[in-house]
Amino acid sequence: MRVSEGMSSLVLMIGPGHSLRQAARLMAARKVGAAVVRDADSAGYGILTERDILRSLAAGQDPDVETAGDHLTRDVVFADPAWSLDDAAAAMLRGGFRHLIVTSGGDVAGVLSMRDVVRCWSGRHVAA
Repeated sequence: MRVSEGMSSLVLMIGPGHSLRQAARLMAARKVGAAVVRDADSAGYGILTERDILRSLAAGQDPDVETAGDHLTRDVVFADPAWSLDDAAAAMLRGGFRHLIVTSGGDVAGVLSMRDVVRCWSGRHVAA
């Protein structure tokens, strides 16, 4: 099975100026664990995850003041839609993260989470 078959193509995109509270509300409304952050003033994408927001709250920071741009991961691993789910899972395990931004032709095509991988694998084993 390929990344393209397991990824979510509906991607929550936010800007670096979104507060953590705004990001959390959007993530909760869309029922996703990560938002892709695109900064028009810098090259590339970053990712803000529920774990990033949790760490900020645990540190006592104000979610109405803290911004996505201050808490996102900029050193992102990008997946190709043609990767196997095994390759994607291996990349997540090696890097210690649970989300991959999927790109095609330099554009964001989707997001793949470890939960998506498990869902796909579970479906494959159930059908067998």
